[in-house]
Amino acid sequence: MLPLAKNALSRLGVRSIQQTMARQNHPKRAPDFHDKYGNAVLASGATFRVAVWAYTATQIGIEWNLSPVCKVTPKEWREQ
Repeated sequence: MLPLAKNALSRLGVRSIQQTMARQNHPKRAPDFHDKYGNAVLASGATFRVAVWAYTATQIGIEWNLSPVCKVTPKEWREQ
């Protein structure tokens, strides 16, 4: 059974490499949607996401628990 499985796997690997090479050798006839608009869609999506997070971080009043260092002064100690 081992030689049969080995033979099947070797044929699968060669076939997929040949198919990949055949796909790369055929040029596209016309640019598709991703070629035309891919970078613009990516940039606009990234800009929108940054804008939404900037709004969320600054406008909805989240308490960010910033460090109290140099903001809190200790009270004087009172002896009783």
